[in-house]
Amino acid sequence: MNTRSESKSANSSRPQTRAASRSYPDPPYQYSATAHGLVFTAGACPLDAEGRVVAPGDLEAQAKQTVDNLIAALAATGAGPEDIIKTTIFVATQDRSDLVRAWAVVSARLGTAPSTLLGVSILGYPNQLVEVEAVAAVD
Repeated sequence: MNTRSESKSANSSRPQTRAASRSYPDPPYQYSATAHGLVFTAGACPLDAEGRVVAPGDLEAQAKQTVDNLIAALAATGAGPEDIIKTTIFVATQDRSDLVRAWAVVSARLGTAPSTLLGVSILGYPNQLVEVEAVAAVD
């Protein structure tokens, strides 16, 4: 079951949307926001339905789960992969070949909208190797 609620932030007159995906547990923060026809997501993570990081050490499997979770979160806002206009992909690595491997998985599922691909030293969950955030345009 997906939930969607809209409210006005105390600090902003823009509508804020929190979309909860059943792909993994509700995060303790606002997962997405919509403003002026754009959906902005927080970083999707490679979590299973119980909130555990999937496939420790397997970059491709984590990238696939991350994309699955991002697609589910976008769907909860009425957006899909075809609506993505920008992605940012974070990979916990110092090896450029890992960036290429992550990009291959993500771009195969999300397309090739403008994207920033970054190698970082650490991500938020233990054993997490990939995180993807997106901006999508909706009517």
